[in-house]
Amino acid sequence: MTQNRHAQDKFRRATERSFQQERRFLQGPQARRFELLHALKVAWAFLRASRKLHFVGPCVTVFGSARLPEGDRYYELARAVGAALARAGFTVMTGGGPGAMEAANRGAKEAGGRSVGCNIRLPHEQAANPYLDTCVDFDRFFVRKVMLVKYSYAFVGVPGGFGTLDELFETATLIQTEKIQNFPLVLLGRDYWEPLVDYWRETMVPTGTIDDDDVALFTLTDSVDEAVERIRSVGMAEFGLTYGKKMKPSWILGERAMTK
Repeated sequence: MTQNRHAQDKFRRATERSFQQERRFLQGPQARRFELLHALKVAWAFLRASRKLHFVGPCVTVFGSARLPEGDRYYELARAVGAALARAGFTVMTGGGPGAMEAANRGAKEAGGRSVGCNIRLPHEQAANPYLDTCVDFDRFFVRKVMLVKYSYAFVGVPGGFGTLDELFETATLIQTEKIQNFPLVLLGRDYWEPLVDYWRETMVPTGTIDDDDVALFTLTDSVDEAVERIRSVGMAEFGLTYGKKMKPSWILGERAMTK
């Protein structure tokens, strides 16, 4: 127990140190040496994550609040969609934390599927949930967001806060600007999301800041079956369930295929 506590303290100190360095970086120009080291750390974070996630398989990323407790109806909705996606043959990827993320990963594991988390390390908040086959810890939100998008054929938003909105809107922007393909974007939980969609239609479209095609990027539903069928039909018909030629792990690079 003493050894475990020592490891936790060491992790907490490293997280706090990284957090303070990131805050310093975002406060404006810093010493050249500091900025060079920061750039190298970012490059290493991308490389490390890419190597670890290279063989996770065709993913669907589920975005959602870290604050939803077990038993909450939205927690159970995320759990149900995680299970349904796993049964459809997808790896379920989340931000790796508690709440809706835990629920989706849990659903995937309970259905015998594969479960992946891209966890953000924060001093006073998020720890990785226990339902992950593969987990990558990140110090920087923007690196994490790239990885949550890079490996997925579709994206599901269950109710969440600022972080969930940020992830959904950035993904929608990437689709809108054709930086990524027109992958399905599903909003699950009609009563939560409908006021937001109404705002897009009633305020943003008439103002001209977005158009009807942008609103149509999203599928709004309460039905897990409808959500998964939309994802399955597009994923299988248009993009397939693999990234082209199947790649094999390289023992020289220390790579390993993902297993359940």
